[in-house]
Amino acid sequence: MDRVLEPEVMDCLEEAIEYDEMDFTEVNAAFAEEAIALAPTEYALVLDAGTGTSRIPILMCQMRSQWQIIAIDLAESMLQIASHHIKHAGLQSQIRLELVDAKHLPYADRQFDLVVSNSLIHHLPDPLSFFSEIKRVLKPNGGIFLRDLFRPADEATMNALVDSIGKEYNEHQKKLFRDSLNAALTLDEVKQLISLVDLQGVEVYQSSDRHWTAKRCWSHEN
Repeated sequence: MDRVLEPEVMDCLEEAIEYDEMDFTEVNAAFAEEAIALAPTEYALVLDAGTGTSRIPILMCQMRSQWQIIAIDLAESMLQIASHHIKHAGLQSQIRLELVDAKHLPYADRQFDLVVSNSLIHHLPDPLSFFSEIKRVLKPNGGIFLRDLFRPADEATMNALVDSIGKEYNEHQKKLFRDSLNAALTLDEVKQLISLVDLQGVEVYQSSDRHWTAKRCWSHEN
C-alpha cells in the first residue's frame, strides 16, 4: 500500500482533547520503562520529539527524578494540555515544553544523552530531516528510542487492526487511527532512513502487531 499523508500538526484544541482522552496508559508506561532502560545514568538530558500531551515524559521523570527533558511539539493545543498535566504532576522543574519543529531543531550539536519519540514520524511528510537532526543533536553513542505505527501490507490487515482497537473508541477516533496507519512508514522504509543518515548501532524491529521500534543504548564512550 502506498503512503497517504495526514496533517502534520493536530492543532485543533477539540481534537487534542479527544486524543488525550484515548487510553494509552499501558503502551505509554511500556514506552517510558523501555526508554529509561537505555540510559542507565543518574542524570540525563533527554529530547522528547512530538511530545503531544506529555504523558510519556511525565512517566519518565517520575522514575528518574534527576533527569531533565525538553519536550517539543508543533501543536500549541497539545502543549497547552501538556502544561496542565506537568503542573498537576509537579514536574515543572524537570520538563520544559517548547514549540519546536522536530525537522529543524534549535539545539546545539551533541547536546542530548537520549532522544525519544512516540508516534511522531508518521506525521512527517519527509522524515529524513528528522533522522538527520537526531544524529546531529545526540552525543556520540547517545541513546535512541523511537516508536511508531507501521503501514499494513494490505487493506484487509488494516481493517482488522482498526476493528481491533475496541468499542471504547468512537468512529472519529477509529478514523484517526486508520489515517495514521495509512500515513505510517514500513519497517524497510525506517531502516533505509536510518541507513541514509548513517546512525550506527540502531536496532529496528517490529514490536507489536502495529508498531515498529528503533533503539540504541547510551554508551559510556560518550
